[in-house]
Amino acid sequence: MNRNIKLVISYDGTDFCGWQRQDNGRTVQGEIEDALEKMHGHTVNLTGSGRTDSGVHAKGQAANFLTDIESIPADRFAPALNSLLSHEIRVMEAYEAPLDFHARFSAKSRLYRYQFLCQKETIAVHESRYHLNLRRHPDIELLNAYGRLLFGETDCSIFAGAGDTSKSKKRYVYRAYFYLERNALVFEICANAFLRNMVRSVAGTFLHYEESGTKPEELREIIASGDRSLAGPTLPPQGLFLWKVDY
Repeated sequence: MNRNIKLVISYDGTDFCGWQRQDNGRTVQGEIEDALEKMHGHTVNLTGSGRTDSGVHAKGQAANFLTDIESIPADRFAPALNSLLSHEIRVMEAYEAPLDFHARFSAKSRLYRYQFLCQKETIAVHESRYHLNLRRHPDIELLNAYGRLLFGETDCSIFAGAGDTSKSKKRYVYRAYFYLERNALVFEICANAFLRNMVRSVAGTFLHYEESGTKPEELREIIASGDRSLAGPTLPPQGLFLWKVDY
């Protein structure tokens, strides 16, 4: 009888072509499925809570798979998989979930975290993998006024990346705010789901209009227009993490 195993996964996305398995590039899903195949002796499909783009990291990606192995306790799948995976991927937790649990469709919210540095000088290599350098100190109060514009159900069409196929561009945003943490500026946004490149576009748009001093009421009208051409730049993936998925 099959068991449904849920995983919580951390990974450094720098050298991966994103989460989703593909034929022409190294992916996180692909490497974990390859490890699962070695353990099972047959193909095992892994379902993630959502896709992360090339270069995006995760602290708490969630995924699930069905196993026909009865001899391994659920929590032992974590060390077993880690012994087969590269150092860039770590399974942090593994436990048995109900058979109807689905990592994507059962999720109630996803939390993304963007980490920035605000220094003019070149940042160290180890920091450049996990931070995006703004080279300036933005107005955090103004940025948080922008963040409050998204609270509740919002038409996020302006933030949808090219190729997004979502039937509805409305998303329910629980929070979106900036704060300082030691030497880093952090942006956290939590929503029921996200459009393609949405987090990178939201952060880029907020920083773009903050730099020019745009008032929140003016940005509200820009967002409401749904005009993608009015969005700010879509930021690079460095510094972006899928931080947590809640069920």
